Amino acid sequence: MAVKEKKKKLSHAQNRSNILFALRQVWEVSPKYFILYFLVTFIYAPIEFLTGSFLIRLIVNGVEKSTPASTIVLYICIVAAVDLLIYAFTGYYNYIIAPAEYEKIGAHIQKKLFTKASEVELACYETPEFYDNYVRAMDEALDRVMRVMNTINNLIWRVITLVCNSFLLFAIDPVLIIFGLLPLLLGIVRRWRNKLYHDHFAAQKPIDRKIRYARRVFYLADYAKEMRVGGMYACMYEEIKAAYREYVKLLKNYGVKKAIAEFIQQFGLEVITILGAMLYAVWRTLGDGSMTIGDCIVILNSIGTVSYCLANLIQNLAEFGEHSLFLNDIRYFLDYEPKMAEDPGAPEAHGGDIEFDNVCFTYTGAEQETLHNISLKIKSGEKIALVGQNGSGKTTLIKLLLRLYDPTSGSVKLDGVDAKDYKLSSYRKNYSCVFQDFHIFAMSVKENVVLRRAEEGDDELVRAALTESGADTKVNTLEGGIDSVLTREFDEDGVNLSIGEQQKISLARVFVENSPCVVLDEPSSALDPIAEHKMFENMMRAAKGRSVIFISHRLSSAVDADRIFMLEDGSIVESGTHKELMAHGGKYAEMFSLQAANYVDTEEAVV
Repeated sequence: MAVKEKKKKLSHAQNRSNILFALRQVWEVSPKYFILYFLVTFIYAPIEFLTGSFLIRLIVNGVEKSTPASTIVLYICIVAAVDLLIYAFTGYYNYIIAPAEYEKIGAHIQKKLFTKASEVELACYETPEFYDNYVRAMDEALDRVMRVMNTINNLIWRVITLVCNSFLLFAIDPVLIIFGLLPLLLGIVRRWRNKLYHDHFAAQKPIDRKIRYARRVFYLADYAKEMRVGGMYACMYEEIKAAYREYVKLLKNYGVKKAIAEFIQQFGLEVITILGAMLYAVWRTLGDGSMTIGDCIVILNSIGTVSYCLANLIQNLAEFGEHSLFLNDIRYFLDYEPKMAEDPGAPEAHGGDIEFDNVCFTYTGAEQETLHNISLKIKSGEKIALVGQNGSGKTTLIKLLLRLYDPTSGSVKLDGVDAKDYKLSSYRKNYSCVFQDFHIFAMSVKENVVLRRAEEGDDELVRAALTESGADTKVNTLEGGIDSVLTREFDEDGVNLSIGEQQKISLARVFVENSPCVVLDEPSSALDPIAEHKMFENMMRAAKGRSVIFISHRLSSAVDADRIFMLEDGSIVESGTHKELMAHGGKYAEMFSLQAANYVDTEEAVV
């Protein structure tokens, strides 16, 4: 959500709805935590008043009026006994009950966010507005929900404290209430201050993302080589400097206003309210002698408490508006309806022929189509190669096949049925995929292959998959074998593999699946030609009876494909077998000949 949108004031109904949303997150997980969280304050606040202002007045006035010491001591003992019980209860709650329940609430909220993140279409991650909102939701969700609880808790404490101290002050002198009510006038200033803080925070979020990205680039091993050659080091440093200049610009825009708001609030509270009431009490005590010393001390103590409670009461109410603005961001993300939503009642997909029927596709914000009038049919069990220059649309075509995107026009069909008509999760299970930009997780080799928590009986399946992908040679040398942890991010004994070895691990993932279709998007970019040829031989053998669609920058891999589709500028310009395309003498033949000149041995081995 853009910063400009954030400046819109939410209605009272929206504020109430957002606050209730936050409370529901806690109640759904732990009603016990919810009740005890506030019960502690309901018990503790009155006791704090009795042991503070009321007890001070009783003792001082008792001394002044010669009240029997036994009466005062008895009262102190009763209060001490009650305090002991309350401290024991709050200690048990704060250190035993609350921490465990807090973690459960956090897990509940994170699960909601992660589930939604897994449901939204890929295009959302490429939309800055949506992605900024997603980041804010992830950063703020748990903290903001608990801050709502804390604000309500503070509100309860302040109301109880305010009522008790105000009643005492009114009993001493009704005029004192006037001083206590003055902080209410500061509520407008407090709301203005909260609005400034929220808008400043929201405007700073995109800058924070830029700086975090630049910092990652400096310390992640993935970027280490590129950062040490050329001028990228200086370029990224300039990006950080530019981001900090934006920080300074924001500070100039918001800093003075925030300082003015704080000054008005503090001056009104500290000088006008508290010092004014103190002067009034001292005059009545020392000037005309109409007030006891005990009452004067209580006023000096309680007027500040009343004023702070009133000021913070307004602050609490203003905080609800601040919380609501951030909760609105969270709800915007959680309430987002994915365009590719799962339909539990839709039919299951079970493989079959794949068809692209006059498919066109344009990325959001792009001026030109990435794919234009793509029509092709892949029969079940057929081995298909997609070739072409970088940017020709090969990977985009695969994304449409997997329903990571939907076509702008036209349709993708499986077994004669539009992919949109199938149950989404069932449809995607028809494809085992390895992407060029694969990732290795900080988990065991076994879990990196099965892409889930390992289960009993997985070992043999994983070992067989590693053998097929060629990763077994390296894995067998590791001390922990398939249980070895990859990367050293969380384990100092973890294993850092070369890019080629990582790619073989990722390739093993398709060998543990038995889906009707295998999709390989540049699966062997880090392998040498001989390793690549062996990998493709293994793949074709393991995928017997299954469809295979692969993209490879080395055309030698396409030689054994049943059909080859060559893409250029988002359109299919040639199709046929390797022999047919070579005989045709078109662009495929030209590209293949150029590569063959560099890999003569490879051509002789595979032709």
